[in-house]
Amino acid sequence: MTDAGPLSADEATFLEVVRSGDPARFAVLTERHRRELQVHCYRMLANYEDARDMTQETFLRAWHKRESFKGNAALRTWLYRIATNACLDFLDKRTPIPSELPGSETAHLQPYPDRMLPEDPQESAVARETIELAFIVAVQHLPPRQRAVFILRDVLGWPASKVAEALEITVAAVTSGLQRARATIREQLPDRRLDWQLPARHELSNDERGVVRSYIDAHQRNDLDGLIALLREDLRFVMLPDSGIVTTTAKDAVDGWVAGGLFRPGHDDWRGIATTVNRMPAAALYLRTPDAPEYRLFAVAALHIVGGKIAELIGFDATGKPWLGLPTTLPVDEAWVQGTAEEA
Repeated sequence: MTDAGPLSADEATFLEVVRSGDPARFAVLTERHRRELQVHCYRMLANYEDARDMTQETFLRAWHKRESFKGNAALRTWLYRIATNACLDFLDKRTPIPSELPGSETAHLQPYPDRMLPEDPQESAVARETIELAFIVAVQHLPPRQRAVFILRDVLGWPASKVAEALEITVAAVTSGLQRARATIREQLPDRRLDWQLPARHELSNDERGVVRSYIDAHQRNDLDGLIALLREDLRFVMLPDSGIVTTTAKDAVDGWVAGGLFRPGHDDWRGIATTVNRMPAAALYLRTPDAPEYRLFAVAALHIVGGKIAELIGFDATGKPWLGLPTTLPVDEAWVQGTAEEA
């Protein structure tokens, strides 16, 4: 991510485009960075829809500020600087949630579809490691500018001088901000390393895929005992946008869902699609009420699986909105076979 060496062919070409004012060529050269910029915005905002909006805002700002590009920095660095400041401006306007309230760090959290990760192998390796929900939530404990310092320094590997220039602060402020950020991240991820540029973790295993399919199957058959059997006894669970992760027993978790109306008549006709979000197995759950002609997207459940059991379940309310490129509805089909959105 850092700048080095003489002006590259990409930067030379981009300078020509800037001078020509050709919007079509400008779009072609900047568009190739969309996925990595969108992941960067997601790290800053923890919200997939906001990240998409801020990525588009980055391209608009880049076009309007195109004459500020002099070739002194790599095109990628220039775009990341614009994206970072677009996110900071957005966070300044976002309604703040008091940090002392339970779950304030997950108030805006949305999952991120794996299919939208960068295609470049090097960028993808970093993105895959720093897209995990535990990391994203930990970063949200940082104040916005401290968050930007941490991401630019420890995730993207920028030198302190470049971070200071991008954020218009001193190098000393970058250094002190990074120290405070690392201390907070250590508290939030005590068992995790801070070198986020090492190789990403493994692909989903066959066991993980099997568990998520069994989870979907238990819903489709309204098999509450089977669902309980899939959950670890010390299950960590949250259903966003409700605040706060709770630790509960498998039976108490399922009993709570039933008490809330799920799996009862009128809320017991399920279909599901196996997918992945934030490098985690996930289930997109669809519910059909008696008066509905089709199944409608109800929730996305991200599953942390340990030893063949679901140890943590983070549910996201997905009712009434197109999400993550998933179909909003599924047809009624007696010959239904579990689908998959992994290649969607």
